[in-house]
Amino acid sequence: MEEDVELVGHGVTALAAVASALPSRGGSRAAGRAGRKDAVAVSTPAGRNAIRPDLERVFRAAYPRVVGVAARVLGSRDQADDVAQEVFLAFGRSSVPAAEAVGWLCVAAAHTALNHLRTGRRRASREEAVSGAAPVSPDVADLVVTLDERRRVRAALARLPRRQAVALVLRHSGLSYAEVAAALDLSPGSVGTVVRRAESALRKELNRHASSD
Repeated sequence: MEEDVELVGHGVTALAAVASALPSRGGSRAAGRAGRKDAVAVSTPAGRNAIRPDLERVFRAAYPRVVGVAARVLGSRDQADDVAQEVFLAFGRSSVPAAEAVGWLCVAAAHTALNHLRTGRRRASREEAVSGAAPVSPDVADLVVTLDERRRVRAALARLPRRQAVALVLRHSGLSYAEVAAALDLSPGSVGTVVRRAESALRKELNRHASSD
């Protein structure tokens, strides 16, 4: 229950941040962060530079899932919130059909989070702070090993072909096979194969780098 309350609080704050960064109807230029080269693709309606009217409804419905996708990649709730805001900024300026909003947002969150991993723009997280803590008791040592393993997995994920990485993230974030298929324009029957290949590629990356250490 406390986690649900916290999630709602984060969502309300993030929604306010997104709304303030977007132009009003007939307003001026959109926020610069959403227009960066490495941001998600945006399809802006011709002749209009305004907040789409369904933004708040879509935000409230999709925010937990979008944050969950980003957190699965980054391992940090704070960083996942930043990614979610970036993605919703792009969505607010887009002409993505409402029926495709959740899938588009999840894919965009996965791409944006992977961009953060690949370009090394992640902020120092609490995990990294813990890994340097001293003195090292047996419990802390176990924690450091676990955190190090998670970092290795994320680094390997960032090296996968983008399509495989996104499919793997979406599936392990709780999206159904049908949802992954719709989001990535795949046939439902092929999603399992794509995910299994991604898992195999991830294991190979982990083994390859473990043997070179």
